[in-house]
Amino acid sequence: MNDYGQLIDESSVQFVRMLPGPIERVWDYLTVGEKRARWLCGGDTEPTVGGRIELKFHNATITTADDQPPDKYRDMNGPVEYSGTVTAWEPPNVLAHTWRIEGQESEVRYELEAAGEQVRLTLTHRKMANAEELAGACGGWHVHLAILAAVLEGSEPPPFWATHIAIEDRYREQIGL
Repeated sequence: MNDYGQLIDESSVQFVRMLPGPIERVWDYLTVGEKRARWLCGGDTEPTVGGRIELKFHNATITTADDQPPDKYRDMNGPVEYSGTVTAWEPPNVLAHTWRIEGQESEVRYELEAAGEQVRLTLTHRKMANAEELAGACGGWHVHLAILAAVLEGSEPPPFWATHIAIEDRYREQIGL
């Protein structure tokens, strides 16, 4: 399995990861704000189609104290909040939601499938506004998913910003930026 997300069109990327199960545990790390905050962002999720999802990021809390953001992401280290609407809710297999950023709305879909003692996570992020946003999202998802895997495995997660920048540069090349 390739660790890198696959570009599926000019505004979308898909990642596939094998994670330690059981599936209900992984589902909780997608839907329970306190658990999701350990790898991505906190915030409440209303458990129904049409419900609200809060995306409360605080990236400084998921990395080491000496791992500082580059200038272009300096405003993303402290608390930053976004929101969206739940568009699919099928526990413990499918969660999808919109994600509103600066007047633009993209779509994120998580699909979980039990595979023995592991869980196959397929994450698809669609409808990003432009190539710059796509590159940043690719780098972000790549490292956030690495942190999720480490949290579920009980191992040390990679430093968020240092990993994000190195990975984002590879995605920028793939996108042609």
